[in-house]
Amino acid sequence: MASLKTALGVVGSKAALAAVGLAALCASAGADEKFEPVRIPDNPYPSTYKPKPSAPTLIRNATIYDGSGRILTGDVLIEQGRIEAVGGALKAPKGAVEIDAKGRFVTPGIIDIHSHLGVYPSPGVNAHDDGNEATKPVTPNVWAEHSVWPQDPGFSRALAGGVTAMQILPGSANLFGGRSVTLKNVPARTVQGMKFPDAPYGLKMACGENPKRVYGQKSGPATRMGNMAGYRAAWIKAVDYRKQWDDYTKKAEAFAKDGGKEGKDGKKAEPPKAPDRKLDMDTLADVLRGKISIQMHCYRADEMALIIDMSKEFGYKVSTFHHAVESYKIADILAREQICSAMWADWWGFKLEAWDTVRENIPLVHKASACAIVHSDSAIGIQRLNQEAAKALADGRRAGIEIDKGTAWTWLSLNPAKAMGIDKETGSLEKGKAADMVIWSRDPFSVYARADQVFIDGAMLYDRFDPKKQPVSDFELGYDAPVRKTEGQP
Repeated sequence: MASLKTALGVVGSKAALAAVGLAALCASAGADEKFEPVRIPDNPYPSTYKPKPSAPTLIRNATIYDGSGRILTGDVLIEQGRIEAVGGALKAPKGAVEIDAKGRFVTPGIIDIHSHLGVYPSPGVNAHDDGNEATKPVTPNVWAEHSVWPQDPGFSRALAGGVTAMQILPGSANLFGGRSVTLKNVPARTVQGMKFPDAPYGLKMACGENPKRVYGQKSGPATRMGNMAGYRAAWIKAVDYRKQWDDYTKKAEAFAKDGGKEGKDGKKAEPPKAPDRKLDMDTLADVLRGKISIQMHCYRADEMALIIDMSKEFGYKVSTFHHAVESYKIADILAREQICSAMWADWWGFKLEAWDTVRENIPLVHKASACAIVHSDSAIGIQRLNQEAAKALADGRRAGIEIDKGTAWTWLSLNPAKAMGIDKETGSLEKGKAADMVIWSRDPFSVYARADQVFIDGAMLYDRFDPKKQPVSDFELGYDAPVRKTEGQP
């Protein structure tokens, strides 16, 4: 019996020693494990867009509005989806597709900086009403891309109007409406398949009547001063949140670099603890860091001036005032502050803050050397933005503001590209840029002009003369099978 106890004791002690050794080994492994700082991803929903196959293409004998202000007569050469050359008597590489555009016009594709396609798609029914998260006035936590329906028939209609890219914005019910997303106007099964690679995000904000009308009988704001207080309260929180994360990141990177060395007291430093994440503050903090642009729905000149002052108070920059029917009143301020105005040619008067405009608004902003943009805010208007620009150009000329057509095309391509942060990639027909372009049947400033062919990254995605190159969404194809309803289903 004694020998059995002894044997069990030996076995027990060995097991205990083994357990102690294993614990020490685990502790050692944990101590030696490399520390990785917590990082907030810039883009957790990355683009999966891939350009469609394209052949080298030479477009000959066209009148060219190159998007940067020049008017040329000559050729455009596309290779590997990029603009290779613009000029006269260009040579076609072996196997290139050649298009004779004599009597026709070539421009960069239209870029609509203010669209709600996909978040307010057709058909316009309540089930598709996904543009406004009108549950509280401050919702920078929501992202438009999470509402975009790629099947929206409006995308193909816009393509037929020469639109190659667009910024999809949340609606304007809220002070902070949420993040925008920039899309290539291509057929895709998912929104990620349409996302413009590496395009910066925007943040939709709204001033004036909309927020106070929506929330005036609820929790507020009910006045314009309430609007301003709401913005400022959110920015104060964002400044603090950014500091918390910036301080943590600095400490975490230092800890990762030195491996948590022992201090003077002989104890090893503890890794810093990351702050709690808040989706709404993630967006606002990145605005303050300059990573996300402000796209601000605002009509009145006095309110735009207040918003500019507020941006200086908190250290961010407004990219663009949208709708901006009174921009002509403060065009010099907008030029000085390098803020764009996205405007309609002649849409006004539908509410009091949209009353005091002039038909020369766009050309007057341009004349002051400020950034002028023609936008749609409409599933119908986006189909004929070339005509909207033509109306603004004509109104300016009647007022004695001489603007040539090449310069006016910047309102539709290069200026919105700059305001959206994608001008290094698109917006003008320059060597190395994406071949996003349109061949028009005649001068695109004519009411009779039609987009004959539309190219995105050098691939012809729309051809007015070929039904096989006129995209149709799955939704439009219909559903032939009978719809079955079970008892109790609505």
